[in-house]
Amino acid sequence: MVMKKTLFLSPPSFEGFDGGAGSRYQCKREVTSFWYPTWLAQLAALVPGSTLIDGPAGGYTLEQLLPEAPKYEVLVIYTSTPTFANDVRVADALKKANPDLLIGFCGAHVMINWQQAMDASQNIDFVCDKEFDFTIKEVCEGKALADVKGLYYRDGDKVVKSGERETIHDMDTLPWVTEIYKKFLDPKNYYNGYMLHPYMSLYTGRGCKSRCTYCLWPQTISGHTYRTRSVKNIAAEIAYARKEFPEVKEFFFDDDTLTDNIEHVEALAIELGKLGVTWSCNAKANVPRKTLEILKANGLRLLLVGYESGNQKILNNMKKGVRLDFARRFTQDCHDLGILIHGCFIMGLPGETHDTIKETMAYAKEINPKTIQVSLPATYPGTFLYKQAMENGWLQTDEVTTGLVTDNGTQESILSYPHLDKEEIFSAVETFYKDFYFRPRKMAQLTVDMFRDWDVMKRQLREGKEFFKFLWGRKEAA
Repeated sequence: MVMKKTLFLSPPSFEGFDGGAGSRYQCKREVTSFWYPTWLAQLAALVPGSTLIDGPAGGYTLEQLLPEAPKYEVLVIYTSTPTFANDVRVADALKKANPDLLIGFCGAHVMINWQQAMDASQNIDFVCDKEFDFTIKEVCEGKALADVKGLYYRDGDKVVKSGERETIHDMDTLPWVTEIYKKFLDPKNYYNGYMLHPYMSLYTGRGCKSRCTYCLWPQTISGHTYRTRSVKNIAAEIAYARKEFPEVKEFFFDDDTLTDNIEHVEALAIELGKLGVTWSCNAKANVPRKTLEILKANGLRLLLVGYESGNQKILNNMKKGVRLDFARRFTQDCHDLGILIHGCFIMGLPGETHDTIKETMAYAKEINPKTIQVSLPATYPGTFLYKQAMENGWLQTDEVTTGLVTDNGTQESILSYPHLDKEEIFSAVETFYKDFYFRPRKMAQLTVDMFRDWDVMKRQLREGKEFFKFLWGRKEAA
């Protein structure tokens, strides 16, 4: 079947903005950071002859993209809440350059706000609902929009839904994204402060059993049933990637929680061990020590762990499903086994007070992950947190799209409580970073790491400069 000439685009926006089709919450990070545009790469893999452009990581400008528009019949843009207005401007400009271009938007933002999205510009011909892989494939095959299940399209003056599309159950039906990476992306453009460089990220499955109130994808696109590709399929793709990308030092499995399925992750680890690759993944702070031993023995280097808070009541409020005593034991097991941890914390979730902020800072220093990430709550439409915030008056409706990031793309504080305002929450992030990193023990650890490896030294010096620039930028925004 002849496919329509299709461009899959992660649009350029703020300089250094990590907001592409693989970023869970979109903002300019503390240090240079770009996730692979995996959602778009998956679409491109389903549409032979298509093109993928990752605007942010590739350093593209809108002016550079305009000459591309006449080459294509279909344009698919992955968008997000903080970038939507920018992405509409990009779509409008490309439509002006090619009036015959069929333009579709995908991502959680337009799934939830489909009517507002279609109203935002007459140049948007359709937006996708939920899991959109085979929806887009059928559009690119040339089917009439009315006959393609899983999207919203224009029917005269109305916007109508074409019908429900089934969730994908056999994940092995999805082709490999790494073949698209090979064709269109340069791994050297993708950085992450806690991973080896260059690294490569991809998914082995979708969905997450956890019910965290702030987490976007399980509550919108992928659901709460964890569906995985077969171990054989994943191992074969990693074998391919190892051969085609000899420069890649680490593979990161960006499933929401790879350790949700213990049997699966243990079997996968054994196959990865046979390949001799270094890998890392997202994990919950409750993985049994026996499983950790298997993972470590088969190439696991680092776990990205969402601790979020050191206060049990706040963890319960956010439906984290983890007890602090379990998390402490898990963390000690990782330290004992030599598994590094990048610990993620959030300041300002429901129940936060001045005392709980101090409690979480103390907790972070106690468990002492190798590195940390301190974020503000990303109150995205479609999440329980957003609904909770609206019902309780913790934010104003128009703040959702205009206030999630600042004018330069860094994350902004938009939740405000009677006892703790958003400015105090915003300030807590900088305090947390300084409290954790500017300790003799941690500074000594980072210094030793630098002197062990010249590449690490160069990278950490660059990231240190970027980190201080980030802190200074937050002061300017405050």
